[in-house]
Formats: sequence, structure tokens, C-alpha cells
Amino acid sequence: MQDEKAQTEKNVAGEETVPLRERALTWAQQMWRPAATSIAVALILLFGWGVVNGKHGLSAWEQQRMKDKELRKDIDDLQQENAKLRGHVDRLKTDPGAIEHEAREQLHYAKSGEVIIDLPAQPAEPSQPQPAAAK
Repeated sequence: MQDEKAQTEKNVAGEETVPLRERALTWAQQMWRPAATSIAVALILLFGWGVVNGKHGLSAWEQQRMKDKELRKDIDDLQQENAKLRGHVDRLKTDPGAIEHEAREQLHYAKSGEVIIDLPAQPAEPSQPQPAAAK
């Protein structure tokens, strides 16, 4: 009986007053959903920002994808060059004409009785004009 009396004391105006503990509990029960919703929205926004702009986010993924594409192109180019060089090596191992061609081009070898003439390289720019003879 006294517990009921303590919980529902009346103030001077005759209104019932609710103890502080009960008021706090009622307030917490009413506010937990909006507070939890706000926290959930904040966490979702933070997570979304991390997905887009984080260390391993979409922008970093896009950069890595472009780098991967460039490296794959480089690998393809190098594989083509390797195949070309393997073919050249195979030709040099089996074809005497290819060996002779390389010897003539790179080592400047000549057959007996041949003369090799090295011409000077053409200048890229025309030389200075010759002064005209005075009349």
C-alpha cells in the first residue's frame, strides 16, 4: 500500500506526480526507436562513404582496374615481341640465308670479291646556302 502511495504522490495542486525513475524509464522506452534509427542511418551513411571513398573503395578499385588493363596490354605486347624474336632465332638456327643476312647487316661482313661502301648519313636539315658569286 505504501509503495502505491509513494508512486502516486499528489502535489499541491492535486495532480499526481510520477517518480523520476519511472519518468526516465518511460522516456527511454519512447525514444529508443528514433535514437536507434538515427544511429542506424548514421552507420549506413558511414559505411556507404567507406565503400565509395575508402582505402579499398570504388575509386581505388577503378584505379587498380585501369592499372590491370595497362599491365595486361603490356604483357600481350611483350608476348608478341617474344614470339617474333623466337621466330627470328629459329630462322637463324635453320636458315643459312638468314645468318648471312644478319652477318652482312650487323657485322658488315662481305663475300670475297665484294666491296662495302659506307655512305655518310644524310643531314636532316639542308646545309647552309652557298654564297652566290658576285658579278
